[in-house]
Amino acid sequence: MRKIYIAGPDVFAPNAYEIGEKYKQICAKYGFEGLYPLDGSGGEDLTAREIFVANQDRIKLADIVIANLNPFRGYCMDDGTAWEIGYACGLRKAVYGYVSDMRSLRERIGDHDLDGFAVENFNYPVNLMIMESITAIVQGGFEDCFCWLVGTG
Repeated sequence: MRKIYIAGPDVFAPNAYEIGEKYKQICAKYGFEGLYPLDGSGGEDLTAREIFVANQDRIKLADIVIANLNPFRGYCMDDGTAWEIGYACGLRKAVYGYVSDMRSLRERIGDHDLDGFAVENFNYPVNLMIMESITAIVQGGFEDCFCWLVGTG
């Protein structure tokens, strides 16, 4: 059975375990096994190192990564998700992403951010390094991305 690692800041939501179960059910419906970052944690307090190693191991097991690229705590996506994408890309895994707003960074933020730093102008909804690391980006949510991936969306 092909495995999909589910990346994104959803793990910080109050109902993170429910979200993970929903995403895994969507995967199972189409014959995939979903690997969620909180799998096996049982709500226990794990060390940072334990979380890092467990997620790294799950990405190694996965055939595909689907990542939530929506802004989190600011203008851009979650840092941990960005790392997971880079790691998966380095392992030559296919990575698919989704966002709710496909406008470019420039359209959303402007020419410069609040600190005066220039905003890149590549007409991408996410940073160029992320965009160039992923196989495709879909507008919508996890299920929209998944259905696009399996050809039903």
